[in-house]
Amino acid sequence: MAERAQRSLENADRSGSPRPSGDSVHAPSSRPSMHLKAMPSPTISHRPSFNEQLRGMPQSPRSSRHFSISSVGVQDLLNNPPKSGAEDPAFAGRDWRDITVGELVDSGEVRFVEIDTGIEDATNLLITSSANVLLVRLSHRETSAIGTFDYKDLNQYLLFATGSLQPDAEHRVFFDELASKAQQGRKIPVKDAKALGSKEPFVILPSTANLTEAVETFGGGVHRIVIVQEGSDKVTGILSQWNLIKFLWENGRSFQSIDQLYPQTIKDLGIGSQSVISINGDKPLKEALVLMDGEGVSSLAVVDNQQNVVGNISTVDVKLLTKSSSAPLLDNTYIHFISVILSTRGMNEGQDSVPVFHVSSYSTLAHTVAKLVATKSHRMWVVDSPSPSSSGPPTPSVPHAVVQNPYHASTAPQATPSFTPLASTPTVSASALPGVNMSGRLSGVVSLTDILNLFARASGLNPSDPAETRRHRRRSSSSSFVRGSLDSARSSSVDVSKVVR
Repeated sequence: MAERAQRSLENADRSGSPRPSGDSVHAPSSRPSMHLKAMPSPTISHRPSFNEQLRGMPQSPRSSRHFSISSVGVQDLLNNPPKSGAEDPAFAGRDWRDITVGELVDSGEVRFVEIDTGIEDATNLLITSSANVLLVRLSHRETSAIGTFDYKDLNQYLLFATGSLQPDAEHRVFFDELASKAQQGRKIPVKDAKALGSKEPFVILPSTANLTEAVETFGGGVHRIVIVQEGSDKVTGILSQWNLIKFLWENGRSFQSIDQLYPQTIKDLGIGSQSVISINGDKPLKEALVLMDGEGVSSLAVVDNQQNVVGNISTVDVKLLTKSSSAPLLDNTYIHFISVILSTRGMNEGQDSVPVFHVSSYSTLAHTVAKLVATKSHRMWVVDSPSPSSSGPPTPSVPHAVVQNPYHASTAPQATPSFTPLASTPTVSASALPGVNMSGRLSGVVSLTDILNLFARASGLNPSDPAETRRHRRRSSSSSFVRGSLDSARSSSVDVSKVVR
């Protein structure tokens, strides 16, 4: 019988009898077929359609699935987010106040630039390296530093190169000489670029110093500390506010005096500031850069006409403006700048992204620090419930402002490759940016300085007043070349607390 069946199949193959494409002969299987059986036709072989096959499919288990976490659980997860990294066993059981700063830095991450290096070479090194700051030294033989070069310095030079810095009488000669060098295509050394504006405090600590000294220094408003070998000026690393916050966050369970603060809310801890410098997203990008430089801050909140936070701009964004093809972006709006970034990132990475730089006054310290660490930011904007966004055309009535809400008693302050701008990218209004529906109305700011100042005070230390450090930085910035431009920018500032209720 089996031999007769085999001969029948062979004869069918020889005769070239038609077989529907895609059909094949399979060995019998014990698994039941998922295909619906169709009634055979005496004249034509019917294949079931896709819709016919779906009619008898079982219901998806997702339709009856129960959520594995309740809304209370979700809120608890937001208030107490998991640490982003594993605790370092080297610090387990140790008092953080006895840990030395040398244990947290790596000499391999230090990048030097010579004082006579051209600004273009220094810029390229800053952008291509993973460091956010270069140490300036006298020569390549030196292992000690005399200063720093970072994105704040690059922002100042960009404003100079585009004619946005206006010299006062005292600096007119120097300014003209530097402009003449640039016009002739001559090298402008780092030392000349550094002379364009204010300088960050240059603080040095020996590698044997305890973290208490670093926390106390950072809590006073200093952003970074250069670590040197004990008994010499040889640089062994750079410790930043963000690096220290990340370390204390990931190893918090070992540091009880700090860990007990994380479950408390920003409002209960009384940290942050309600004096916030912001700019309307429909204003030119160049004006935001001038404002940051003149006010001595590294970032600004970007808002719409109802003071809803729609974005964030920092001095690090200057790295996207160093190509000559990016020059037109300076005179376009910040919102257009963001749309170009998102469009370019979408093509390069396959998806757009809108970083979240805001929290509420009821957010826990843990939630706030987790966001700061995840976004590598220096500050989080504090927002209330969002105000209704305007559907009409953008108005320049509130170009930028200082938000001052008196309800809070605290007076504490607050590596993306270059791209070619897309000429076809449409200009959008601040109220149309995706972030407008994700945040809320700007009411304050919490910075790394605020948090480290809190840690210092909770540990019995006496950090200096960060507000005074900020005032000094602003005085230093506005007393130089940028004075004329900054006065023009400030002329339209308003107290938003009197305009928007």
